[in-house]
Amino acid sequence: MKPRATRRPRAHETPIALSEAESAFVRGLVIYEDAQLLALNKPAGLSSQAGRTPAHTLDELLWAFARPGKARPRLIHRLDRDTSGVILTAKTKPAAAFLGKAMMGRRIGKTYVAIVAPGAPSPPAGLIDQPLRREEIGREAYMRACPPDHPEAESARTRYRTLSANAAAALVELSPQTGRMHQLRVHLASLQRPIAGDARYGGALVLDGHAVPRLMLHARALEFPHPEGGTRRIEAPIPADMASLAGAVGLEI
Repeated sequence: MKPRATRRPRAHETPIALSEAESAFVRGLVIYEDAQLLALNKPAGLSSQAGRTPAHTLDELLWAFARPGKARPRLIHRLDRDTSGVILTAKTKPAAAFLGKAMMGRRIGKTYVAIVAPGAPSPPAGLIDQPLRREEIGREAYMRACPPDHPEAESARTRYRTLSANAAAALVELSPQTGRMHQLRVHLASLQRPIAGDARYGGALVLDGHAVPRLMLHARALEFPHPEGGTRRIEAPIPADMASLAGAVGLEI
């Protein structure tokens, strides 16, 4: 199964009026911009699209970059609300089509970092090739590890390596080879090393006496073909709350 495409904003959609503070906020998230692309460092707690809170989603905040009478930039992919990091948008329809095809063709490389516990995975590096299936419980959707012959199984693969570790926790780099919902979270939980702060999949809420403020998962980099040729690599620095927790539990960033 191919990754699901992100819904494309259309030119005839009614623009959303943003406050000066909202416009300034989203403009402050920009980490890369050229004539075709706009990349932002999404903070944890901000929904990419279709949020359940009254606050505007990132997709809606993108109206801050729209020219008069034009559509806002288009999201090329999404991040979970509680995941921070680099997210890519296209400023033109041709760029959106080009990058959408690259995403569907799995030619966009994604690199994440996560704090997991307790300690490093075993082995400390490798490939997780564990199919997943979707399960609905009330209004919530979960992903579950399952056998390859399960009728609802979807292939899912994640490469990982341990960057820093001690008995309490580890900092792990992750490179998903497929794009299933909650893939990284469930794959790490399947190794008995769930992501810290991930209450949904068994992650620790306290590490070595330190409260975990949120899901400790960060989209650190994207590498992708550029619509005008060549490739680009865009990185988002590790956020302060994640760096602070890593330092508190003795992990090197």
